[in-house]
Amino acid sequence: MRWAAAALGLGLVVLAAGPSHAEFRLLNVGIRGGADGPNVFGGDEKESFQQYDIFATAALPWTWYARSGWDVAPRLMATAGALIGAGEAGFVGSIVPLVAVGRRDSPLALDVGLGAAVLTRHKFGVQNFGGAFQLVATFGVRVPVYRGLGVGYRMQHLSDAKIYGEGTGADLHMLELSWTFR
Repeated sequence: MRWAAAALGLGLVVLAAGPSHAEFRLLNVGIRGGADGPNVFGGDEKESFQQYDIFATAALPWTWYARSGWDVAPRLMATAGALIGAGEAGFVGSIVPLVAVGRRDSPLALDVGLGAAVLTRHKFGVQNFGGAFQLVATFGVRVPVYRGLGVGYRMQHLSDAKIYGEGTGADLHMLELSWTFR
């Protein structure tokens, strides 16, 4: 969680530059998919997982602009899809507040967030997520390819954070294809 603390610290520093108000609006929609891989948060996954979903990201009404050219903007991402492990599939949906950080002159969009997810199945083979409610920690990068079309990478950690006891989770590495509204 050191990266989350660093992002929060950066956000607080940039907040001193002063807020600029904007409206709540849909930023982008897309599809993504991926599989587990290197465990960023540690822990031992007992099964292999894949996740496929659709997502939408909205801009929230505040953005902070720094004189240095860096911006910090709150976002809200919603997802709906399938989590597959041990030959079993279940629905996974999430709501994740994000903090997007970037330079106004850069095409890259970087974000970090912590939110909640709901699973319709919490047991996949020998791995037990503990229950339906899960926490989601995520960071991602997106780059435009042509007009509104973009590609990106998202790392997502899904676990119960030991709410139900043992706390086994999954680290998913996903590629995304998105459309950004202008």
